[in-house]
Amino acid sequence: MSSGLRLSGRLSAARRELTEFHANAPRQFRPPPGAAALQRIVLTGFMGCGKSTIGRLLARQLRWRFVDSDYEIERAADASIAEIFRERGEPWFRELEHKTIHGLLQSGQIVLALGGGAIEDPRTRHLLLNEEGTRLIHLEASLETVLKRCTGTEAFRPVLADRPNLQARFERRLPLYRQAHLTLRVDTLTPYAVIQTVMGKLGIASE
Repeated sequence: MSSGLRLSGRLSAARRELTEFHANAPRQFRPPPGAAALQRIVLTGFMGCGKSTIGRLLARQLRWRFVDSDYEIERAADASIAEIFRERGEPWFRELEHKTIHGLLQSGQIVLALGGGAIEDPRTRHLLLNEEGTRLIHLEASLETVLKRCTGTEAFRPVLADRPNLQARFERRLPLYRQAHLTLRVDTLTPYAVIQTVMGKLGIASE
């Protein structure tokens, strides 16, 4: 089966799952008494773990704003992440990433999805773990799951073709991800199940 057909099949399955999610999900989440201090939910994890998918759905249910830090960086730099790395280098990118995340953490009622490498900057990690009203959630997927979910995206994820480098990156970041306030294994969970679990752990009840 061609990569195009595989990708089409995955997209169709994802659409079916999202339809099922919206049919069964509660209309709105509401914080219980004493949970009003929660202002930001930040999602971290390796590529393919579902940060963007979960983040958008979660923000919709909370009636909060969804923000993707990589998108905000690209907008600020007027360049793609790949172009920034190629033309400016990783240190310049990480500095811009840190400043962008710091600025976003000043906002309230947002669900923020981070780039996979943001956790490696100790300054950023400190902000995420210590900013009042912020909860950092690690969506943990195995490397096998990552490879399965990311098949067909090699054109804009060249690291997928370099398995030793990919595995080294995964192993280097995993203990940093696990410093999050909550780690949730997502390999076999649907988006709806992930959201229900996260809300339960954060003490937010559904109407």
